[in-house]
Amino acid sequence: MTTLTNQEETITLDTFTRGLWKENPVFVMLLGLCPVLAVTNTTMNAIAMGLATLFVLVASSTLVSLLRKLIPKQVRIASYIIIIATFVTMVDYLIQSISLDLYNALGAFIQLIVVNCVILGRAEAYASKQKVSTAIINALGMGVGFTIALLCLGVTRELLGAGTILGFQVFSTSFEPWIVMILPPGGFFVLGSWLLLFEYIKQRKQQTHLNVTGVVEHGS
Repeated sequence: MTTLTNQEETITLDTFTRGLWKENPVFVMLLGLCPVLAVTNTTMNAIAMGLATLFVLVASSTLVSLLRKLIPKQVRIASYIIIIATFVTMVDYLIQSISLDLYNALGAFIQLIVVNCVILGRAEAYASKQKVSTAIINALGMGVGFTIALLCLGVTRELLGAGTILGFQVFSTSFEPWIVMILPPGGFFVLGSWLLLFEYIKQRKQQTHLNVTGVVEHGS
């Protein structure tokens, strides 16, 4: 993980991409797992929750960065929660107006975005210490990384649990759905499998780096 200080960070490609891989909120930092496990039984639910979290993350990080020098240190956490809750309320009403079925499927997890540690953590540890442009880019990376993680689970669970993606039939009618995948235990199975894959890729990259470093040192 990147060590954050009170100094403003220079915008680089890493400002955005660290949320996709090195500091992925779900697969690396293991944050926000409640909605990850609860709403990813379908791809549509995963997309909706991912986009809702992305919007709240970017909007709250922007406002926190703008107000960082005006918010007293003693009430900063309460202030951040109020800011986040405002944007969550906007998302809540928006989803309710677009689709009641989707709103009911997501249930209380829309409101629980307020206490999602991904969002509050970025507000406290990053946005409150960085200029607006840097905070926005970093929040976009984190939000996209979170959405990708939800999609990885949502697509896998719907495909294996119902044989469909976004409601469209993928497998033949002879396919026997793995019902457990769209039930709560399926969330743990699929999440564990993705975590193992990410850890395997990480270990392979580290091993490759060590091998290359060893060859270079030996050659010199």
